[in-house]
Amino acid sequence: MIRTMLFAAFAAFSFPAAAQEDLAQILTTAEQLEPLETVIVAQHGKVLAERGYRGHSVTDPTNIKSASKTILATLVGIAIERGVLEGVDQPIATILDEELPDDPDPRLERVTIGNLLSMQAGLQPTSGPNYGRWIASRNWVRAALDQPFADEPGGRMLYSTGSSHLLSAALTKATGKTTLALARDWLGAIEGFEITAWERDPQGIYLGGNEMAMSPRSLLAFGEMFRAGGLAGNGERVLPQSWIDQSWTRRTTSRFNADGYGYGWFLTSIGGEEVRYAWGYGGQMLYLVPELDLTVVMTSDASLPAASTGHRDDLKALLAEIIAAVRPASPGTP
Repeated sequence: MIRTMLFAAFAAFSFPAAAQEDLAQILTTAEQLEPLETVIVAQHGKVLAERGYRGHSVTDPTNIKSASKTILATLVGIAIERGVLEGVDQPIATILDEELPDDPDPRLERVTIGNLLSMQAGLQPTSGPNYGRWIASRNWVRAALDQPFADEPGGRMLYSTGSSHLLSAALTKATGKTTLALARDWLGAIEGFEITAWERDPQGIYLGGNEMAMSPRSLLAFGEMFRAGGLAGNGERVLPQSWIDQSWTRRTTSRFNADGYGYGWFLTSIGGEEVRYAWGYGGQMLYLVPELDLTVVMTSDASLPAASTGHRDDLKALLAEIIAAVRPASPGTP
């Protein structure tokens, strides 16, 4: 189990008893956040605390919603490293040429893998109010490519599950394997990582960027691989450090909250620390705080919109409290 592996690998890490009590109190108080279902806090690879609320467990699968976009982006990075895809500047039209509209907008030739990763394809989003109509179509890939342009490729952020789905389709086309098979193969060295369910489109392509189920501990295991610089717990390299650096480079600004966005990761500052995070609709969160070697998973009711209800901000405030509890005391501080 991932928890056993983490404890064994970092047995020498000592967490002050007072800080442990503070952290326990923070997670007890967090139960007041009604949509919140689970929290796991790990530092230096050691699980410091985990909590399930209202009958939820850190070992039960849950829909991580758009946090799955971060996993999809990771598979793209591995595909580039393995030479399956040419790179972030490769036009998507060269891969999905058979799915292009009959009279394609010439700008489709300029939409790159990198544009899709950073939500800068320029195509009208298929998320939000357009999501239902998009998934009701008979061919999700073709429908995503047939969206009108709302901006130029490489322009402002236009958050769209359709963009991530095009990446899933590109991986499937380039490898001849399903995206789920690729995840199990390429991320298989991560102990404790498991995708338990994942929706497909009418053509059998796994939905890039939504409707993926895994347990909170599985999401933690994925985050721990990033925290460890792309290494699995056994030392096997899963992902190049260079791709982590690219993923955590700010490329645009989120229209949701003015945070930065890289390749599948949001970038912000919380509690005085630089934070990278994956975000799912209801408050399915994977937070990494590199300077503190901290990984935090939070899962919430996937049916409620975390942004418009204020729950997203509550989770950020909760993370700020966790950061304050685990941050080493400055020299001379009692």
